[in-house]
Amino acid sequence: MITIGKTKSVCPECMKVVPAIKGIGEDGIYLVKECNAHGKFQTLIWEGNAADYLSWGRENLSAETPVNPKVKEKSCPDNCGLCEEHERKGCCMILEVTKRCNMHCPVCFASAGEDREKGDIPICEIEKQYDFLMAHGGPFNIQLSGGEPTMRDDLPEIIHMGREKGFTFFQLNTNGIRLAREEGYAGKLKKAGLNTVFLQFDGVTDQVYETLRGQAMMELKKKAVLNCSEAELGIALVPVIAPGVNDMQVGNILKFGLDHMPFVRGVHFQPISYFGRCSQKRPQNPITIPKMLRLIEEQTEGLMKIEDFAGGGAENPYCSFHASYLRKGERELKLLEKKSGKGCCCTTSDDSRQYVENQWSYSTKTYDEGEMTQTDALDEFLIRIHNETFAVSGMIFQDAWNLDLDRLKRCYICEVDPDHGMVPFCAYNLTNLKGIYLYRK
Repeated sequence: MITIGKTKSVCPECMKVVPAIKGIGEDGIYLVKECNAHGKFQTLIWEGNAADYLSWGRENLSAETPVNPKVKEKSCPDNCGLCEEHERKGCCMILEVTKRCNMHCPVCFASAGEDREKGDIPICEIEKQYDFLMAHGGPFNIQLSGGEPTMRDDLPEIIHMGREKGFTFFQLNTNGIRLAREEGYAGKLKKAGLNTVFLQFDGVTDQVYETLRGQAMMELKKKAVLNCSEAELGIALVPVIAPGVNDMQVGNILKFGLDHMPFVRGVHFQPISYFGRCSQKRPQNPITIPKMLRLIEEQTEGLMKIEDFAGGGAENPYCSFHASYLRKGERELKLLEKKSGKGCCCTTSDDSRQYVENQWSYSTKTYDEGEMTQTDALDEFLIRIHNETFAVSGMIFQDAWNLDLDRLKRCYICEVDPDHGMVPFCAYNLTNLKGIYLYRK
């Protein structure tokens, strides 16, 4: 195997940090590592040739020192939070407000609902976490998560308190059940200051949900989208894509999103990660960025093309892909170029935070035509353009097989933990072959 790069990773058995190489194999680029105690492991990380792989990782040498970084106690990824070796101060902070859940999904990175004794995080503790974030680089974009955060009746108060603390963007990570079943609930969250609903949306048929979520849910998903739209909340559809389960529905998911614009602001794909509670067996060749982009192009019949997409600029480019479009007709999209051409315009955590806040939110400002000034007319035009944009993105999370510590150092999506501070998402949810977490309790 020809080596094209070196990094460090972990042993999937014991989680010990081990050296790793990126090498050219039969189907593309592989991450290969060996543990003295448990042997050799390799997994596909990129389908395609070395030139394609290296060109995706365009240079972005900028780095940010985390604000008030944690003192390094052990080597990454053990017990470091955002220590001085990390290169991003953070963009999106996942605030888990409850361990409770009204589902028991066969796939769940948080293994939610396993322990019924563990419930809601006290609201006084949430206030401390808000204060901690402000003292360590805030305001960040806040992702309210769990468990299922809508299990808490005081969720509007939690959002309002965060607004009072100075946070400007709130996103709700949810399965959508309460949003679908409780009339007026979406409006309450909107009034409290919620911007966007990150809606679990794995497909367009009940069979997909029965496999990944344990129950039929398609009608609930439609109703949740309707209720959020009526409340003028931005919606991002978030499909977990699993080989052989719903990878054939990528195009239909995108069509559903386009059909429900302008409130559906885009689709954020998450190829399944093999950590936490995961009923799906990890294949030797999991879904990579090139595979995901090929599915998008093929299943949209070229409406969205592989060459439209680029890797992230603020995070490590091998963590994500992204393209934005302007809808010009029922079946016509125009690719929106970034400031620097095709590549992502976000090169810092703050750039990314602002982009996410703008793209995933629906703009509700209106003007009275009779009193409209020339400036107002321009603003209204820009708002209409904004509401006709559609983002297609994806995040390739890391598990114990493909963890790359160079990627982890640039992570800007963190879990807020009272013991460890801000922990990169992929480290916080990392589990070994027995399902034992490195961080999560």
